[in-house]
Amino acid sequence: MNLGHQVETAEMSDADLDQISGGLAVGGSGGLFVETPVVDICADATGVGTENGLALGTSLHAASH
Repeated sequence: MNLGHQVETAEMSDADLDQISGGLAVGGSGGLFVETPVVDICADATGVGTENGLALGTSLHAASH
C-alpha cells in the first residue's frame, strides 16, 4: 500500500505558462571601463521591458590612483 501523497498532473498551454511565469520580457545591458593614469571609470546600464512596463538602471564608479 502506498501512503504517499498523490499528485495530479495536467498539460498547460504556452499562454497559460506565460501568465504564471510572468510573461515575456526583453532586456539588455552594457558596460564601459576606462583606465587612465589618473582615474579609472566604470559605468553600466541595464534595461528590461515587459508587458507591464520598463525598468532601467545605471551606475557609475570612479576611482583615482
